[in-house]
Amino acid sequence: MSQIMHFILEKACNSGIMVPVNSTNSKFSTFLLTGIPGLEALHIWISIPFCAMFFITLVGNMTIMTVIWREQTLHVSMYLSLAMLAASDLGLSVFTFPTMLRIFWLDSREMTFSSCFTQMFFIHTFQKFESAVILVMAFDRYVAISHPLHYSSILTNRVIARIGLAVFVRTLAVEVPLPILLRRLCFCHSNVLSHSYGLHPDIIKLSCSSSRINSSLGLFVVLSTMGLDFLLILLSYVLILKTVLSIASHGGRLKALNTCISHLSAVVLFFTPIICLSMLHRFGPRLPSYIYVLMANMHFLIPPVMNPIVYVVKTKQMWEKILRFFIKRRPGESK
Repeated sequence: MSQIMHFILEKACNSGIMVPVNSTNSKFSTFLLTGIPGLEALHIWISIPFCAMFFITLVGNMTIMTVIWREQTLHVSMYLSLAMLAASDLGLSVFTFPTMLRIFWLDSREMTFSSCFTQMFFIHTFQKFESAVILVMAFDRYVAISHPLHYSSILTNRVIARIGLAVFVRTLAVEVPLPILLRRLCFCHSNVLSHSYGLHPDIIKLSCSSSRINSSLGLFVVLSTMGLDFLLILLSYVLILKTVLSIASHGGRLKALNTCISHLSAVVLFFTPIICLSMLHRFGPRLPSYIYVLMANMHFLIPPVMNPIVYVVKTKQMWEKILRFFIKRRPGESK
């Protein structure tokens, strides 16, 4: 009887009949997450560096956000953008690390459809938000180097607030339809996801009904956000290099480029893993599955860990403010 019901369900899905994913007639009621394929016996040991990374991410990004919030002297474009980057890194970590650690520690792999779609929405939302913030920071570096005398008048706090609001609205506008459209799909072939968290391309691969709309919309979202952001970031650095090369002194050129190192690190950390993963999927040799999983994890997990470290180490003012924040003044010392 069960096999007959599954056959009817599959036929209904293939025929385009709407069967909600939470229907009691659905073959599956949950998705199964995957840890790191082939390394299941080492999950406990693998969880140790992942747990350390999660701790560093929480402490690093929350510290940056708190210090920038409390220090009025840091309420300028560069540091307000850094605060937005820290917020997006924190969001990515909160919606990825706990699920992974739950798999490593408890081997708890089940996730309901609603929970999976919710997690997917927030992961992709913070991912697109971070991409846009990195673009904003590229624009900030361009203005600082190309128009240093007008930097404060161009990138005022009000302008940064409006840019942040525009980034937020754009991100929500492209991401909200994705989980809504997923609820029209049927899942009757398999419910095993390829990663330790729900991702849109991974979920639609499991559908036994037509996912052309979902796939097309997903591709449009990626190209119109991260793809466009990456091209504009490249354009901004072409303009920055043009300005730097016009500086007469060698020391002046090095000083200008040095202000971009932290941002370039953020660009490399964020975009390199996803570009390499896409190239491997399309043109590279077939590699063990854990290679693809580890590269995907690098894209979502490494930037939130490394960005605070890079910016604190390379930004003297940020480092000094953090030290002042944590080291109490001696009694009687003037403020």
